[in-house]
Amino acid sequence: MQSKNLIESLLEQTRQIINQTEKLKNYDLQTLTWKENENSWSILECLEHLNLYGDFYLPQIENKIKNSTTKTEFEFKSGILGNYFAKSMLPKEKLNKMKTFKDKNPLNANLDKTVIDQFIKQQIKLLDLLNQSRNVSLNKVKIQTSISSLIKLKLGDTFQFFVNHIIRHLNQIERIQTAML
Repeated sequence: MQSKNLIESLLEQTRQIINQTEKLKNYDLQTLTWKENENSWSILECLEHLNLYGDFYLPQIENKIKNSTTKTEFEFKSGILGNYFAKSMLPKEKLNKMKTFKDKNPLNANLDKTVIDQFIKQQIKLLDLLNQSRNVSLNKVKIQTSISSLIKLKLGDTFQFFVNHIIRHLNQIERIQTAML
């Protein structure tokens, strides 16, 4: 895949994510914190989960881009592990539930609407980083994963994984909204 096409696609997906999330600001706190059951997440818990991942990945991506001496290549070639992680995050017809890491699980956290603002701020940062990434190698710049500091993914794969993870949880938010009706 052409590097510029990957970046353009991710930019468009991120803009859609921002638009979808902006609409959540119109909901009252009771709606945003509603849960189907005690073990399920509310809308705000879904977003807080994503914020926790953003807090891990975005500063690291920013630092790696800023300090990279690599040049952009015409083509991005997904790595085996990176491609697997990115695809595993995509929502499927029958959702494949995943266990979340304890430090990224916001279950029963005391949250308010600032979670939405924080999430949107992170998405705006992501847009900026995607634009900055046009000048570096999506293949050679490596990003440490939240799973282990020993596992690193190509920058292009990290972006795909990160955006797919967000889309996955926005689909979860849509399911929560449907369950409320």
